[in-house]
Amino acid sequence: MSEAYIAAATRTAGGRKGGKLSGWHPADMAGAVLDDLLRRVDADPDQIEDVIMGCVYQLGEQASNIARNAVLASGLPDTVPGTSIDRQCGSSQQALHFAAQAVKSDAMDIVIAAGVESMSRVPIGLSMTLPQKHGFGYYISPKMERRYPGVIFNQFTGGELMAEKYELDRETLDAFAYNSHLRAIHATEQGMFKDEILPLPVLNAEGEETGETHDRDEGIRFDVNREAMSAMEPLAEGGRLTAATASQICDGASGLLVVSERGLKALGVEPLARIHQMTVVGSDPVIMLEGPIPGTNKALARAGMSINDIDLFEVNEAFASIPVAWLRATGAAPERLNTRGGAIALGHPLGSSGTKLMTTLVHSLRQERKRYGLQAICEGGGLANVTIVERL
Repeated sequence: MSEAYIAAATRTAGGRKGGKLSGWHPADMAGAVLDDLLRRVDADPDQIEDVIMGCVYQLGEQASNIARNAVLASGLPDTVPGTSIDRQCGSSQQALHFAAQAVKSDAMDIVIAAGVESMSRVPIGLSMTLPQKHGFGYYISPKMERRYPGVIFNQFTGGELMAEKYELDRETLDAFAYNSHLRAIHATEQGMFKDEILPLPVLNAEGEETGETHDRDEGIRFDVNREAMSAMEPLAEGGRLTAATASQICDGASGLLVVSERGLKALGVEPLARIHQMTVVGSDPVIMLEGPIPGTNKALARAGMSINDIDLFEVNEAFASIPVAWLRATGAAPERLNTRGGAIALGHPLGSSGTKLMTTLVHSLRQERKRYGLQAICEGGGLANVTIVERL
């Protein structure tokens, strides 16, 4: 079986809800990422064989196959196909897996895996609430209801259940979130994100350039205050999670150029990393967010590795309880986890987060001259994707 490599990786800086990326139509934002991937390797647009794009809320401006629409909004020819996928928060990590599988099977040589989510323009939950409001039903079926009677599948509930199961107190969760901001601040101030971020012009409501450039993650709280975090009200009565220990709503797009050996020769470039192992698992849909733990164990076993063989980890900070529980369950070294901050500080643009985190991971491995990286994302429905990459 052939190998799959990452030849280029890019992302926008995260934008707050209603912030500096909110003037961008998501297809245009994703199209800009596609163009930047080609620019980074000086590729001929006709060389791209497919675009696989993650997006969670595929309606409104993200409807009608956002991947294809991003191609049509980019400099790619209209002969390049595109398809959109939804594996919840891991959608674009799954896009990476599908792209790598296409390359490893020798079906294709040069594929783009990407993701996009404009949470300003397509609010969270809209694909569920809007049809229900207009009498078109809800996603929970009668058979699901009989199997899980009275259960409300909710990620906020799942985050609290994780804190309870792994006996994580409020102070521990607050401390993790505080550290996420400190790491993101340090990485930003030291220019560690410079190689991976695609600067974009800020657009107003009419789509006109304002003269400002967006090239810094907008969610980082440079004045983060530990005492202020401790004083925040919990999201649920008696709960341990607060807005400060949850991921931030975020606009963003990101992408990876996934290629075979033949693809590397055709492009005339050296790879950033090799896809070493890919795993996806299902787990309890009620607690919902525990999947990265069994997923990590399965990925390591299939790769013949131990947790100590991995140099850097990216575990999505949907809530602070997820990476902290993951640390306790796996025994991973905390100083190797989310070394440049995570979604609590940088934002979680849902369908874009998978390729966003991988972009940061491969650039971090190269800058720090480390060898192996592991990425894991918890996903709605009790799912998780895990990917191990090797810097070359």
